[in-house]
Amino acid sequence: MSGFTSSVGSSTHASVVLFIVAFKMNSSTYSLTEIQKRIDEVNRFLSVTLSIANAHTVEFYTHDVWKRFMAVSPEEVLSAVSSDHDQQREPKLKETENSRTMFGFCIDSKRLVDVHKLLLAAKAHSLPGLGVCVSRDELLKDLTGIKSAETGAELEADEFMNSKKSHEVQCMSEVVASLAQHCGVNQVIDVGSGKGYLSSFLSLQYGLQVFGIDASSTNTHGAQERNRKLKKFSRAYQKLKKAARTQTEAAHSPQEERVKIKPEPNEDKDALCDRLAGSRSQEEEKVSISSLHINPAVETQTELIPETGEPFFSVLSADVMESSPPRVPSSQLSAEEKERRKRENLARKAQSNKDGASGVFSPLTSFVTAHTELRELIAELEDAVMVGLHTCGDLAPSSLRMFVDKPELAAVCGVGCCYHLLSEEFDPSGHECLQAACGFPLSQYLRHQSCFCGRNARMSACLALERVSLGQGIQMESLFFRAVLHVILRDHYSSYKSEKRVGNVYSKTKSFVDYVRRALRRLELDDSKLSDGEIQSYYDTHRARMDEMHAFNMLKVTLAPCIEGLILLDRLCYLKEQDGVSFSALVQLFDPLLSPRCYALVGLKSHANATS
Repeated sequence: MSGFTSSVGSSTHASVVLFIVAFKMNSSTYSLTEIQKRIDEVNRFLSVTLSIANAHTVEFYTHDVWKRFMAVSPEEVLSAVSSDHDQQREPKLKETENSRTMFGFCIDSKRLVDVHKLLLAAKAHSLPGLGVCVSRDELLKDLTGIKSAETGAELEADEFMNSKKSHEVQCMSEVVASLAQHCGVNQVIDVGSGKGYLSSFLSLQYGLQVFGIDASSTNTHGAQERNRKLKKFSRAYQKLKKAARTQTEAAHSPQEERVKIKPEPNEDKDALCDRLAGSRSQEEEKVSISSLHINPAVETQTELIPETGEPFFSVLSADVMESSPPRVPSSQLSAEEKERRKRENLARKAQSNKDGASGVFSPLTSFVTAHTELRELIAELEDAVMVGLHTCGDLAPSSLRMFVDKPELAAVCGVGCCYHLLSEEFDPSGHECLQAACGFPLSQYLRHQSCFCGRNARMSACLALERVSLGQGIQMESLFFRAVLHVILRDHYSSYKSEKRVGNVYSKTKSFVDYVRRALRRLELDDSKLSDGEIQSYYDTHRARMDEMHAFNMLKVTLAPCIEGLILLDRLCYLKEQDGVSFSALVQLFDPLLSPRCYALVGLKSHANATS
């Protein structure tokens, strides 16, 4: 960590030294050896329990999954899970396996015999239980010397995003801006930038030059359009806040002031923003339609525009986005499509430069892998911070590989998602990884162990324990319908192991009979073979066993944080294996109730901000 220095020019030499020492102390807490030890602990736990997570719900009744894994009743499981959630006990696990059990499972039969012991062990082997994460505030304090940067926010993200996205963008952007300041860089590369929420906020709020890369040209076009509107709105919004503040001061009243905006006849939302952004008269800003409440002393609120019934901030809404087409690797694109994307990217860069050099956001279209040459995409690339907000599947590990391999990348901050879409190097089923480098495992430590999770287990890792604990449960009936359908397919159709998928039939159905008939037609099977009565009899027979499926899936939810923990510890281990990476950590950026995929991998290189 000797290459680390403070990026705050006004700091004295003594304060810089103290800052570096503090950073060293915090970052040395979790060494490579310590992370490997935690990985071993989680691996040992999952060696006993992973079979539950890998059991396919579709086969729950055809393979008699409950009897295979459970020596307890579903009522006992549900009661234990419920009481465990209510009590929120701290994990204090001690191995006193003196009754031929391990983590609640009988060593001989491999079946669960002690639910409470399993729940306790699951908590102990989750990331919070392992104690390997740092908080967002701790990271910000290390980077900036203060708990949370006082940015004097000019934009209220919750005015143009839903609460989840607003929370994510505001929490992550502050960390990214602090990383950029610490490294002394002004450029950010946002991989998998999607609709451009994070990129736009970083450019407009923090004045950073952001390159948002996404494989979907529809997304990059939509991001460009949204950013254009956001720039207009930002100027208009600042004028309105200033006007409201003036009114409040003049009235000497703490009461909320209304700043009213009235569109001209036939004036659309873009034109309204243009007029407000360019207006110079306070009287023009005060005229008349109730569209926005502004009180400088309290949080801003939004009202509908009566003429249109739309929120004023809908100028920034997702309706400029069409549904995204499938993402296609660049190797599969035609020469014409590659040339078209190149022309579009150049045009977007030119437009961004025209809009102004400060706080530029340039959306680019490209399929990103670990081998992507960034300088071919970004001619003006300087040293930069690489970020990714919910990078899907293999894109998350690919971004970490890029960070390690590209000297121009000084830091990385990435939050992954969609673990079920990860490719695995050591898949015993023989499914080969289509890329030169698979998504899991990433670290040499787990690669040497030929570590394998399984797709169903990775699907389970996507479940949200915190939300389920508060009663935001799994849609059990749809899972139950699908599992009983599988019994019908086994009993009456020889093609029940077909690769064809039923898809989202449940949301359109009125009853189990309707569901089965729609599903059979989706599978191109003859539904006339069965009468309504025969179909209903399957439902009636298995309905009494629905609690088994509910209880089993609650155990899957309980194991989810442990599987996610192994995947994220593997990525952290990979960063700690690199000689050129001086600091790396798992950081809880988000509230898991708002954003279940709440952990970020943060890394800094040895030469980052090597200025004295």
